Amino acid sequence: MPQFNYKARRRSGEVVTGVLEVADRPAALAQIEKLGLFPVSVEAAKGGAVTPGAGATAKRDWKEMLPPALRVYFTKQRAPKLQELATYTQQLANLLNSGMPLTVALNSMTHLESKGIPSEVSRQLKQEVMEGRGLSDAMAKQPVIFSELYVNMVRAGESSGALVDVLRRLAEHFNRFAEVQAKFKSAMIYPALVCCVGVGIIAFFIFFMLPKFMEMFSGFNMTLPLPTRMLMGLSGVVTGYWWLVALVVIAVAVVFKRFSATESGKRKLDELQMKLPVFGKVNKLNLFGQFARVLATLLKNGVPVLNALKITEQIIPNRIIKEAIAKTREAVTDGKTLAQPLAASKIFPQLMGTSRRPTKANCRSRCAS
Repeated sequence: MPQFNYKARRRSGEVVTGVLEVADRPAALAQIEKLGLFPVSVEAAKGGAVTPGAGATAKRDWKEMLPPALRVYFTKQRAPKLQELATYTQQLANLLNSGMPLTVALNSMTHLESKGIPSEVSRQLKQEVMEGRGLSDAMAKQPVIFSELYVNMVRAGESSGALVDVLRRLAEHFNRFAEVQAKFKSAMIYPALVCCVGVGIIAFFIFFMLPKFMEMFSGFNMTLPLPTRMLMGLSGVVTGYWWLVALVVIAVAVVFKRFSATESGKRKLDELQMKLPVFGKVNKLNLFGQFARVLATLLKNGVPVLNALKITEQIIPNRIIKEAIAKTREAVTDGKTLAQPLAASKIFPQLMGTSRRPTKANCRSRCAS
């Protein structure tokens, strides 16, 4: 029977090592858990390695057979979608709510199907927790999967002893956020479609229809109106010097790309996005809603207001609103209320900057306390 060298931890954190003589590695893990230990590593002993049975073949991942450049591309971890993160969080909350210890729940998460989040993530979290680190600290080492919002809320849940409630609120937050994003995308489809159709119709008219009208107008012995002559001249330039138009378009695209890569260019584009006739209003409502939801979720779960504002500032993509949040955080640090700097920024809606004045009864109760 093969032998396995194991390294495990007691509940007190003490590291123990030993050798087990069992049929296979899963049996070794089961035996270690029966001893009341948390396995850290289990390896086959020299001379006692497990050999595959008859007909067994070693499985090889198809990604390992790719060239190194393609392998990096396919194995690169992507950020999970909001719905995928909500499902993962809800599953972990359900396991913890059933009475499972955190390490056992994370071990079970490695066997559950979580789309967008590989099982290796849960395995690494379990390893970190077994080594004595907190769940939030373990999640902070995987920023691609768990954002700063997620880590800080889990840390608040650990300190308050309400980790299950915090995880459920996180799952609800991500579900609502995913719904809002879907509504925002659907609201932008119609104006984007109208713009694309309009540009297509104009291009079709200039390239195909207008040249035919120009042949018909050339036989008339009359002076055409100025707008018509300007349009005919534009059509002649576009059709006769299309290569020059293509070069101009490419040059404009290159200049725009370089401009948008600078910090001032990004700020100007963010400001422009908020001032567009149709898209701007929808974009602002989405940004204001995102700010309110994230800040409310953090404050509701016990994150201090200054930390909550800092995290919200990092999450909001628009630089104009980022600057307003930064000024609000500085004002709150100086002792002002949250409503005053929001109203003074003149960016957020008036409703966000409206604060209820304290009544005499509230003042008496505060003074008495």
